[in-house]
Amino acid sequence: MNEEELREYGKRLGAGLGPGSVVALTGELGAGKTTFAQAVAAGLGVTETVTSPTFTLICEYESGRLPFYHFDVYRLPEEGEEALGGDTAAEMAELGFEAYFYGGGVTVVEWADRVASLLPEDALWVDIAYTDDPDLREVRCLNETDDGPLVGALPAGAERGEEESPVGARTADVKRGETV
Repeated sequence: MNEEELREYGKRLGAGLGPGSVVALTGELGAGKTTFAQAVAAGLGVTETVTSPTFTLICEYESGRLPFYHFDVYRLPEEGEEALGGDTAAEMAELGFEAYFYGGGVTVVEWADRVASLLPEDALWVDIAYTDDPDLREVRCLNETDDGPLVGALPAGAERGEEESPVGARTADVKRGETV
């Protein structure tokens, strides 16, 4: 999908998220995680300018229909690399991550794979990857349930074998890792 479709996908996802939702974003540097987070915030009705919290680790926004919490944990060591100079779990605990992850707002975590063990079991995992076309990204939902993967809100014009479903709907027509 192109940047406009990525923004629409994130916005539609944000519009359907409820209190306590956590979106875990993965992908290479520059793939579009911050763009996606900004779109989720727009879907929640956040009116402030949403910027990447790379150096502050978290930004809070209160202007939407729910509080929006944006984590960027790129600067934390990856889990298992704590011996290289840092304690990821301790740093996240200092931030009070549980109040955000299990509270009444919506939380988006960029570089979520670095704190995977700390995320709620029901976090919605979204991977954004480069494609051969530098203007396009592959966006995959990585969640799997007994009823099939969580699909979320598909961008306008996306094809699938059923009527459009609300965010978080389960469908057997989309396989784990399939591009949306």
